[in-house]
Amino acid sequence: MNAVAGRSGRILGMPWWLAVTLVFIVGRLISTGMLAWYAAHQGENPWTGAHPSFGDFASIWDGRWYNLIAQAGYPKILPHDPSGHVVENSWAFLPLYPVICSLLMTLTGLDWNTAAITVSVVSAFAASLVIYRLFGKFLPVQQAFFAIVLFNIAPVSPIYQVAYAESLQLILIAAALLLLVNREYLWIAPVVLLLGVTRPGALAVALTLGLHAIFRFVRRKRTPFPVSERWKLFVAIVFSVVAGFAWLIIAGIVTGVPDAYVQTELAWRSVYVGWDSLIPFSPWIQASQYWWPGPLGYFVLAGAVLLFAAVIFAPASKRLGLDLRLWMFSYSLYLLAVFFPQSSTLRLLAPMFPALGLFAAPRSGIYRVALVIVFLIAQWYWIGEFWAIRGNDWTPP
Repeated sequence: MNAVAGRSGRILGMPWWLAVTLVFIVGRLISTGMLAWYAAHQGENPWTGAHPSFGDFASIWDGRWYNLIAQAGYPKILPHDPSGHVVENSWAFLPLYPVICSLLMTLTGLDWNTAAITVSVVSAFAASLVIYRLFGKFLPVQQAFFAIVLFNIAPVSPIYQVAYAESLQLILIAAALLLLVNREYLWIAPVVLLLGVTRPGALAVALTLGLHAIFRFVRRKRTPFPVSERWKLFVAIVFSVVAGFAWLIIAGIVTGVPDAYVQTELAWRSVYVGWDSLIPFSPWIQASQYWWPGPLGYFVLAGAVLLFAAVIFAPASKRLGLDLRLWMFSYSLYLLAVFFPQSSTLRLLAPMFPALGLFAAPRSGIYRVALVIVFLIAQWYWIGEFWAIRGNDWTPP
């Protein structure tokens, strides 16, 4: 798995972009084979009949919500259960992905399944290229290349080619981070605005930019921080904050319910812990006691927090540069503040992709082959355990 590269940026004797493209194609072929096998063995379920087509199988779960949005938009009146609680509805899913899919369908005549998969795959390909360039800013070529191998065969990598918005989210996050590393602050503004209507995460970008600004200001005597860059960074921070709250405000205005988005998100959580208010940082404590009641739950929670900290603050992480570590810290803090850990947890960790640079550090061929095997086995398990549906399945990916 070692890549032989020269200063020209060639990998295994070919241009870097071609090498990354080949890795992406191989990764998607592997995931396609796994998804196709599970589709052929899928029984009848709430979304499809038995043995669905690949396209139908790739559009289950949240894909059906995105399909509904593409066809009918968002409800102006929030649906409620007999007790008066807001129930699951389309407002939980942000609009950019279904809008792009709908536009592609209109322009080409493609059906929903094909359009949705196409948008996801193209976005994932672009993300692979940008993430490699991002890794290349800090890591040796062979390490950056192996990190892209891991990115494309990661346990949740099948999500790159189904009707989910993760691929679009990843290319926008990667683009924002590359712009940050290159100090092109103003260009972050339009990118983060798009992120704000794709998937949650814009507030994590805002925190990353704010911490970046603090570090630059403190170090201004060693590394100049001119006023022209300060105001550009300030603009990017403002846009990121606006993007982080934009969908909440839009949902509130359209439905007439100020906390429509929050209530909608809590509807998904109610099946675990009932109806409750969102108190920052409480969801992980609630989850620890839901999954492992008593002292064991707190022990597991502490272990999870320490694991996040170890990845972000480990001495080896310094190779990733300050900005990527600030992003991992900010996104981790965001998850700890608002997310209730359940079967979607692995998918929501996808934006922590800079950590793959650490996994790619050891140069041992045995280690790298073993890690590839582990990732592929984990990918097979993830599809079978979380994506495929068995009876009354309660493990959405």
